[in-house]
Amino acid sequence: MKKKITIYFLSLSILFIQHSIAEQKFLSLKNSKVNVRHNPSLNSPVKYIYTKKNLPVKMIDKKENFRRIVDLKNNSGWIHRSQLKPSISIIILEDKILFKKPSNFSKPIARLEKGRLLIVKKCQNIWCKIKTDDYSGWVEIDNIWGSIK
Repeated sequence: MKKKITIYFLSLSILFIQHSIAEQKFLSLKNSKVNVRHNPSLNSPVKYIYTKKNLPVKMIDKKENFRRIVDLKNNSGWIHRSQLKPSISIIILEDKILFKKPSNFSKPIARLEKGRLLIVKKCQNIWCKIKTDDYSGWVEIDNIWGSIK
């Protein structure tokens, strides 16, 4: 009997952990002006305003049409789901070199500084083709904020 109870609670724990992990996913801001609110309601006061289109944010909770998000600097609040889209962007957490092809032996195009917003076009193994302002090329995807999946 003890063994069955232990297995039951272990199974429940695994399901809970999987559900918690599944709820946390990255999204991108759809517009260049997005209100972040204190509570999940259009009547709730605006806490702050994002002004960067495609900024990646992590969804940590949801309630009806609102998503609770957290950003790279650990700011959090509620955003209406109409202002969010599936993640297509990342922020690099260290300086990186942008290459012409997905290889360290390829021609370097530019040096990208820590904190730069990159739009992901496609990925191959540890490399992603990205676009940022005036540049397009390949970067190694490690030490990033956001998701490439």
